[in-house]
Amino acid sequence: MKIHFIAIGGSAMHNMAIALHKKGFRVTGSDDVLFEPSVSRLAKHSLLPKKEGWHPEKITTDIDAVILGMHARADNPELLRAQELGLKIYSYPEYIYEHSKNKLRVVIGGSHGKTTITSMILHVLKNVGKDFDYMVGAQLEGFDTMMKLTDDAPVIIIEGDEYLSSPIDRRPKFHLYKANIGVISGIAWDHINVFPTFDNYVEQFKLFMDTIAAENGELIYCQQDNVLNDIVKNTIYKVKKLPYNLPNYIVENGITFIITKNNKFKLNVFGEHNLLNIEAARLVCESLGVAESEFYTQINSFKGAARRLELMGENENSNFYKDFAHSPSKLKATIQAVKAQFPNRKLIACIELHTFSSLNKEFLNEYAHTMDEADTAIVLIDRKTFEHKNLTPYGIDEVKSAFERGDLLFYDSPEMLLKYLESLNMSDLNLLMMSSGNFGGIDLNILSKKYYK
Repeated sequence: MKIHFIAIGGSAMHNMAIALHKKGFRVTGSDDVLFEPSVSRLAKHSLLPKKEGWHPEKITTDIDAVILGMHARADNPELLRAQELGLKIYSYPEYIYEHSKNKLRVVIGGSHGKTTITSMILHVLKNVGKDFDYMVGAQLEGFDTMMKLTDDAPVIIIEGDEYLSSPIDRRPKFHLYKANIGVISGIAWDHINVFPTFDNYVEQFKLFMDTIAAENGELIYCQQDNVLNDIVKNTIYKVKKLPYNLPNYIVENGITFIITKNNKFKLNVFGEHNLLNIEAARLVCESLGVAESEFYTQINSFKGAARRLELMGENENSNFYKDFAHSPSKLKATIQAVKAQFPNRKLIACIELHTFSSLNKEFLNEYAHTMDEADTAIVLIDRKTFEHKNLTPYGIDEVKSAFERGDLLFYDSPEMLLKYLESLNMSDLNLLMMSSGNFGGIDLNILSKKYYK
């Protein structure tokens, strides 16, 4: 098979390219801009395009399939050439389904927690010796790539994103996988640029539930999410419904333990949102033949996915965390988790707003009271982000009003934020830096070394 990737540099795209290359396919690709880590990973497997840009001459009749990334546009010259030649064109979720239509498909969806739940499942299944394929949205310890596609594995574990599949396929990705086991962690409005109303956003999860295979299908869902719980209670689905809630747990000296009838299991992760994630992962693993006691034994060694409450540095009275949180629900849950784990330490929490949704003034009020539990709340919006996204800038008054926090600190310059952070006395203090971006180029590794010499 010869496969060509249009926009090969994307997170999922370059991992799929590597997975198919390992499977023995002939893989080519193009992109107009390439960043790390995709550059190094593609180069390692001799898949890095020789030069950036779109090259329609690469699109030839001997190509068996073209995989189109979301980064490309509908008028992409390589896409137009592929259409002209009548080549088979897939979005990457379409291709994952084609690859796995004879496997048992587990799809993890939800507005938050799906990467972590997926990662927990992969960690446990690997530790107990199960054979499986997967697609996950973060780099995991013990896994070379974020995607594995084989002919032999009977099961595939898929992180199911609700964002659009490709520039010519406007369906949410998780609608295309046709899950046998579907997980929904919760519903909190996101992607306002695609789903302009909350009702429209919620509808995508109802449609996802409809795609779960009726015969022997399972829906695993968080019963604590009121919106989700109401949908499940008030809708007739033929699939088996498996709700989950918080397990019994205690926190001792900054360490969380899950309590069962017969044992006490120490965790490396913490926070109620992660305890809920663990319970979702447990139900999936039990459906795949892993006993409850074995699951809790293996989850003990799970350290988290990259950038999900990632510990950057610590000493006896201070921790420094980096987290991927950017939406209101993720922001609130992450702050609550750190504060609950270390109630006697001051918490400084910083969020960078840089996605289209988070910067939209109509959406900004969704952040009201999300940072209330932080002792010091900071918002960064790099002024260059407004320019890059062609949005009208706004400042401190609008941000304070939206968050409903008068003492909030606001920075529109990464350099000024860094100066503030470098001035901190880290005694009896936790610092939590949250963004799906890169804080305007602030190197958190260097910052951590200054704190913890």
